[in-house]
Amino acid sequence: MPFNWITALEEQGIQLSMHQQQQFDQYYQLLIEWNQKMNLTAITERDQVELKHFYDSLTAGFYFPFSTQKLVDIGAGAGFPSIPLKIAFPQLECVLVDSLQKRLNFLQEVIQTLGLEGITLIHGRAEDLGHEPHLREQFDLAVARAVARFPVLLEYSLPFVKVNGYFVALKGSDGVQEASEGKQALTLLGGQMEKIESFKLPVEDAARTIIVTKKIAKTPKKYPRSAGKPAKNPL
Repeated sequence: MPFNWITALEEQGIQLSMHQQQQFDQYYQLLIEWNQKMNLTAITERDQVELKHFYDSLTAGFYFPFSTQKLVDIGAGAGFPSIPLKIAFPQLECVLVDSLQKRLNFLQEVIQTLGLEGITLIHGRAEDLGHEPHLREQFDLAVARAVARFPVLLEYSLPFVKVNGYFVALKGSDGVQEASEGKQALTLLGGQMEKIESFKLPVEDAARTIIVTKKIAKTPKKYPRSAGKPAKNPL
């Protein structure tokens, strides 16, 4: 039997209404349409997009409760994981950050076509935006997927998170190794490891890791360092 991602989500306690399923259908159509004029994803087959983008983004909801939090997605790209999370958990208030205006143009059309509310797009680099007073330590939750290795992601993301808030990183097979590499960055940035969940993606058996970090202290003002430095010289 072919993999049914909707049923698989239900087995994990995430139920999508017909309206939500239609929103995912519209999202898929727009992704394919825009992908012909700009590089959004190498994955285009419908069943692959449903598994490796939609379902994969929502696996974060298996291990972390998405309720009425104010969420920031660092390096939103084509909208993963934040757009699937917003569709599944419409009460989320979302801010999507990306450094490329073209991608934000795509996301703006997704937001309008799907009728998503309580979602804002911001153009810029995390290293710069993390120092903006209206964004710094203003979020209950940060998420990131396929952006950078974990120590680098921590420097991009934790400055946005309030004390007692969380950062949820969606990682692949190296997730556990990356988490161990991030210990020094966690200490410097005010974070504490909450949990690491490893599992296999259905059908593919591809390894996935969800890393949940809690912010326990304010991030020192010097972080994030200037654009390019976190990636070149990780903490």
